[in-house]
Amino acid sequence: MSPALPPLALLPDFGGGEMMLLIFVVLLLFGGDKMPQLAKGIGKSLREFKKAAGDVEREIKRAIDEVPDTPPSTPLPNDLPKTFPTHPPARPPVPPAPTDPGATPSP
Repeated sequence: MSPALPPLALLPDFGGGEMMLLIFVVLLLFGGDKMPQLAKGIGKSLREFKKAAGDVEREIKRAIDEVPDTPPSTPLPNDLPKTFPTHPPARPPVPPAPTDPGATPSP
């Protein structure tokens, strides 16, 4: 199996000339009036993404800090009380069968 490639590995390296051409094409497609609005929208999106990622990270850290160091109040299987039976109770001994007083014992 081949190793996984990073997502941008399939794109060629961009130099200064390629970046200028890309900016020119974007300028032609969207126009000069839309470019500031487009950049502003991208900036807001990145800011919101960073804020959400920070909120998630803080929530995870807060949850980790809130884990109590005391043992749980309910007993775990290894912490069962000693009075708890670990096996079924033994059967009571069977009483001897009553003997018939008129019968003679066999030798």
